[in-house]
Amino acid sequence: MSTEITNESGDRLDETEFAALARHVLDAMHVHPQAELEIRFVDTQVMSELHVQWMDEDGPTDVLSFPMDELRPGVEGEPSEGMLGSIVVCPEVARVQAAAAGHSAEEEMLLLTTHGILHLLGFDHAEPEEEKEMFGLQRQLLLTFLAARREGDDD
Repeated sequence: MSTEITNESGDRLDETEFAALARHVLDAMHVHPQAELEIRFVDTQVMSELHVQWMDEDGPTDVLSFPMDELRPGVEGEPSEGMLGSIVVCPEVARVQAAAAGHSAEEEMLLLTTHGILHLLGFDHAEPEEEKEMFGLQRQLLLTFLAARREGDDD
């Protein structure tokens, strides 16, 4: 899997952590190992511009997803392949949300990255049933990633 990470936000980020998360999520969703994904971190000004341009909403948002090949999750033994798309994350908005939620900004950005990848795979949360499915899956994927990361720290 090819994950390109671009940090234009000015924040210090552990890019390898986000690449590992992307690999974890895409493996769990049976996306072909050669699928391509871009994760881009931007400041509030750039995010505000993108938010107005693509969603017609003022102000910065936390994450935006831009699908390319409209990939959907594959099944074991038959992974979906192609260009997944791009996720844009705003660390400054993530910091505010993390403080309100009582966890670290890094954990919030990992959550937002997982959320963005699921959007690229066709998940949505417009309807209550969709929200329940997407947020449950998002939680499961993030918790299994964090647990595996902690196990690796114990070695």
